[in-house]
Amino acid sequence: MPILPTEIIKLKRDKKELSGAQIKEFVDSYLGGEVADYQMSAFLMAVFLNGMSKKETLALTQAMLHSGAILDLSSIAGSKIDKHSTGGVGDKTSLILGPIAAAAGVVVPMISGRGLGHTGGTLDKLESIPGFSTQLSLEQFKEALGRFKICFIGQTKEICPTDKKMYALRDVTGTVECIPLICASIMSKKLAEGIDGLVLDVKVGSGAFMKTLKEARTLALGLSEIAKGAKKKISVLITDMNQPLGKAIGNSLEVEECLDILKNRGPKDLRDLSLELAAHMIFLGGKAKNLSYARNIAEEILVSGKALRLFEEVIQAQGGRLPVPHAKQTRSVVATRSGYISRIETEKVGIASLLLGAGRKRAEDSIDPTAGIILHFKIGDSVKKGNALATLHYNNEKPVDGVEDLLLQAIDIRLQKPKTPRLILEKVGR
Repeated sequence: MPILPTEIIKLKRDKKELSGAQIKEFVDSYLGGEVADYQMSAFLMAVFLNGMSKKETLALTQAMLHSGAILDLSSIAGSKIDKHSTGGVGDKTSLILGPIAAAAGVVVPMISGRGLGHTGGTLDKLESIPGFSTQLSLEQFKEALGRFKICFIGQTKEICPTDKKMYALRDVTGTVECIPLICASIMSKKLAEGIDGLVLDVKVGSGAFMKTLKEARTLALGLSEIAKGAKKKISVLITDMNQPLGKAIGNSLEVEECLDILKNRGPKDLRDLSLELAAHMIFLGGKAKNLSYARNIAEEILVSGKALRLFEEVIQAQGGRLPVPHAKQTRSVVATRSGYISRIETEKVGIASLLLGAGRKRAEDSIDPTAGIILHFKIGDSVKKGNALATLHYNNEKPVDGVEDLLLQAIDIRLQKPKTPRLILEKVGR
């Protein structure tokens, strides 16, 4: 007998395990309109508070995966390898590693998402490029993959339509930081791409959804189990997000920083992580006999300019025009004391960028593509009183004073020099 949506919500509220059939029925009913947004929001909060078993998480992933089409990319020669990050502040590696891996001969079908909470989204970054279209049909997507071996698009109506609706709700209902929901969202989309393998970058720290290494390991293992169950190759890296990655936070600013890296300059941490993730993609894609050789291939492609040229071709093919625009106004945030940058509350930095217009407070909010922040120092750097800690880029005067105060709260300056944090903390199998 069909079970009422309210009863499924109550079961999860009361910490009962749902069957696969119950989860599928609830997900299908949400897509069909029989379950309202407020009911799905209640379900998401119940899952957030009470968790899901491995069986439930797999069932949710399968229900979301089969709510839409599953791509068949068998007509395109080569291994199909994608990369996904769990989200962080200034995390823009996809725009760098994608062209590197594609230039190495790996097929990179990048179906990306928008920003969640204080973190940015690949689609929002790409759409800050004037004219760039991420809304391609699946046929156009396949055609671009055959031509360039890489294409960037958003979720289409055909692929995981339920996830697209749930994703927007999670962003505005405080249910983002939930391991079963993260696992189901990531893996349903990635499995729907028709990939052979996946490289995952699980972020941990003050700017990530996973605040502790224990949480990050749990998420990494959960994602790995789903991938292995689907017989997909996988590499998982756990990486530091106790400070923003690179220096740019905000969509057009981050695109500009990615172009700098592809021109063989720019922040070292962003360059190093992009190369490491690209190397794992090249290795999983069968283009190198081991990771060491794959790293050499990735670096040669970056230094030679091959990845830059490919990225520029993809931008042009998807309607984009460089250079990216800039905000009308800037303001410096200066240090109030001398010392060393000892700690950065990275989530506050992400929120500061959001308040300038670079992110969304509500699902229906529009983004200012040029708003954001450039940080001038990293943890461990020496700073003098009066030095510019950051530069704000904005078009709306109203929130700037509050943003400046928030940044000063987020950046801790002390007399003793701290240890420089490691960027790559762990690798979870292959």
